[in-house]
Amino acid sequence: MTSPAAVRKVIPIVPSGPEEPGESLYEAQKKIYPRKVTGLFARWRWGFVFLTQVIFYGLPWLEWGERQAVLFDLGARRFYIFGHVLYPQDFIYLTGLLVISALSLFLFTAVAGRLWCGFSCPQTVYTEIFLWIERKIEGDRNARMRLDASPMSAGKFARKGAKHAVWIMLALWTGFTFVGYFTPIRTLWGEAFTLSFGPWEWFWVNFYALATYGNAGFLREQVCKYMCPYARFQSAMFDKDTLIVSYDTSRGEPRGSRSRKADPAALALGSCVDCNLCVHVCPTGIDIRNGLQYECIGCAGCIDVCDTVMDRMNYPRGLIRFTTQNAEAKGWGRAEILRHIVRPRVLVYTTVLLTLTVLVLTSLVVRTPFKVDVVRDRAALSRIVAGGKLENVYRLQIMNATEQPQRYRISAAGLEGLVLASEAEATVGPAESRWVAVRLQIPYGSAQPGSHPIHFNIASIEGDGQINEKSAFLVPR
Repeated sequence: MTSPAAVRKVIPIVPSGPEEPGESLYEAQKKIYPRKVTGLFARWRWGFVFLTQVIFYGLPWLEWGERQAVLFDLGARRFYIFGHVLYPQDFIYLTGLLVISALSLFLFTAVAGRLWCGFSCPQTVYTEIFLWIERKIEGDRNARMRLDASPMSAGKFARKGAKHAVWIMLALWTGFTFVGYFTPIRTLWGEAFTLSFGPWEWFWVNFYALATYGNAGFLREQVCKYMCPYARFQSAMFDKDTLIVSYDTSRGEPRGSRSRKADPAALALGSCVDCNLCVHVCPTGIDIRNGLQYECIGCAGCIDVCDTVMDRMNYPRGLIRFTTQNAEAKGWGRAEILRHIVRPRVLVYTTVLLTLTVLVLTSLVVRTPFKVDVVRDRAALSRIVAGGKLENVYRLQIMNATEQPQRYRISAAGLEGLVLASEAEATVGPAESRWVAVRLQIPYGSAQPGSHPIHFNIASIEGDGQINEKSAFLVPR
């Protein structure tokens, strides 16, 4: 009898050779033509587009006193945020802001998935704006598809040229506004007419404009699907009680077209009329009826368009809706869904987020309105001066974080007989920093050789701020 091993099918191994001419290593990407959609979530999305762009484009033009309200002056190493002046030593606030942003992202994702992607992400916002321009010039989905499929003509060239011209102007204005956060935007506006930008201004205006033009005009969903890391690790923040855009399979299947007057039960059909509008409005080109997919950015365009179809067919809304996996499996209503949204993970994120936000804001409000750095003068670590005194020289950098000139009183303590042999007061202009040379002296022989800890006390004369900075007094052997 023949053994199974003897009759096993042998599959020949063909060595891989060079690629055939004309064969592509990559799957061809079909251009996506998102259809215009109206509805509740579309209004929310455009509300966030309007809000974010009013803030982004308008904030640099807002004045605070005699200066720009928000300005990150990298050359002077000062950051102006309304009434606050921050220095590089205030980097802790940037760290706090980044941690708060990350925790907010975790919280929103745990509650309702990719809300940030669908409504507030710059990629989504600018893609929406660029699509709006495209629709105004070339028409809606079907008109754009016909235009792209038609041969080049004067009319097509004019439409395409007008679209790209508007895109480029918007992109350049976006780059100009971005640089306006780092160079005073009114100065930048004056330089724009004489083309007298500095080299780095030229570079960043054009770089940011190119990024906006390329990402929002051409790459679009490719950024969300392949370049953005958030799509890859979102599953780690999802669970079965996270609200997601979901298609109700039990209600919608089997799908099929029918007239409005037809009874779906008599035709053995579900509520889905298989119109494919949910696919046509999707900015990433997916079919939500295939289940949860990492490409879904949670924009809810498919919910809006499906609700419109359900209204026309006189069916109940909600065939596609925000729901949870547990709610689908167990048939929960809205009240049960909301109860399960408030779960331990969400409570922990919320508590930590609120605590950190309060701590950062409190620290910002009560912080001392000036900074001090102490640097030893390495050219003269320790020396004997007239009168039999042993002297150490220091340099104090006093940074005034207010909008008014300030006077500061300098003193030192920590050694017996330690006296200040230089000016005891220093004046620093508004939002400026000043280096002050400070000489400390002790009677020769009053301290053992070595390094002795001391501290400087710098107090604001006009205000109530006070800073203590540690240093050392060196006594040579």
